[in-house]
Amino acid sequence: MDKTENIRREMTIDLNNNALGRADLELKYGQVWDNDELTKDFSVLSFAAPFILVESKATYAPGVLRFQDRPRFYFDFEPT
Repeated sequence: MDKTENIRREMTIDLNNNALGRADLELKYGQVWDNDELTKDFSVLSFAAPFILVESKATYAPGVLRFQDRPRFYFDFEPT
């Protein structure tokens, strides 16, 4: 049983109900990636909406991004 599932589900609903455009996400969180940019810069290790575990292709450093569905953008990178 995933103890974070309910909280993550609520976060996902909130993110998607209040989805922002790229420019607004960049103002709020800094760098933003679309699907093509994500696969260029990162290897995806796993998803646990609204989070995605990634590894930088440039540095091999692991990290976590958040994402929203529509429009699909990845943002708020945090190294782990």
